[in-house]
Amino acid sequence: MYELGRSKRASHAYSFEDVAIAPTRRTRSENEVDLSWKIDAVTFDIPIVAAPMDSVMSPATAVRMGELGGLGVLNLEGLWTRYEDPQPQYELLTQECDQVTATRRLQEIYAEPVKGELIRDRLAELRKADVPVAGSLSPALTQEFAPLLEQAGMDFFVIRGTTVSAEHVGGEDTLNLKEFIYRFDTPVLVGGVATYRAAQHLMRAGAAGVLVGFGGGATHTTADVLGIEVPMASAVADVAEARRDYLEESGGRYVHIIADGAVGKSGAIAKAIACGADAVMVGSPLARATEAPGRGWHWGAGAWHPTLPRGERSFFEQVGTLEEVVLGPSRVPDGTMNLAGGLRKAMALTGYTDVKSFQRIDLILH
Repeated sequence: MYELGRSKRASHAYSFEDVAIAPTRRTRSENEVDLSWKIDAVTFDIPIVAAPMDSVMSPATAVRMGELGGLGVLNLEGLWTRYEDPQPQYELLTQECDQVTATRRLQEIYAEPVKGELIRDRLAELRKADVPVAGSLSPALTQEFAPLLEQAGMDFFVIRGTTVSAEHVGGEDTLNLKEFIYRFDTPVLVGGVATYRAAQHLMRAGAAGVLVGFGGGATHTTADVLGIEVPMASAVADVAEARRDYLEESGGRYVHIIADGAVGKSGAIAKAIACGADAVMVGSPLARATEAPGRGWHWGAGAWHPTLPRGERSFFEQVGTLEEVVLGPSRVPDGTMNLAGGLRKAMALTGYTDVKSFQRIDLILH
């Protein structure tokens, strides 16, 4: 702990930029590296989850992400569940304009209510494609649409907010996370969290996976608006320690850790797994794909808050197809394409053959 003054102390925390993966005494061929990730009864070829953001995930891109071996999560309180045909709204949101105008448009467009029948129809569309089906809601809307979700036939349900706790104090219609997960047959992934204690509470509530971080790193202004920030290397490592302790406490129940924030490049993905994550949730790299519905424009859920927006619309040059962004080949040298290939190369160069063992590699501080 560090003294800030006579009455306040603070702990030191590290971001992914503060750490690096330490070389080892052996290397391997990339052909020997297995990137597969299994959660519940579903096995994925790569440990990459597409963030539930309207700028990158439509029903079509969620299906494509599944075909590529990852998991696409559809935002169930986004444009696709507010509008039967959201293309006119996308046209407005992808026009050149200043940040104030863009924020006002986001607030106006997302003021349209979420419709239960559209949630049902969009998830049915994903099921027909024979890929793993996942949808996301905020904690507030999870309670409202709980009866519908129980009949939706998803493989995974994601409860994603800026920061989520197992114990939300106050409010008349508050989501009881433990009760909801207990009666819900679908595995639930919950986040974000950043601390040992908060993560352990979610694990005890029955979460199959915990999202570490805020998500939307490239589009968030949470630190500016709220003063809340997550140095991701320390956060992932702390939650990994909570997972180890909970594994012993529960008699062997393993909870997956998904790094959700500051993983915009393949090197950061490798560092996230080296810190203890099982998988990563990415957004901004996918905004660079030619299939992204945002056409390079990228925004998160915090950007359309009606009274306190804490996100901004950003633009990323489109560099290739979704397949090229995720699986390669890459045409740029900055780690924003061939995300899986970058992770595979990092593991091969340090002698590891699978994601689980790569979590044990040593890290160094800059």
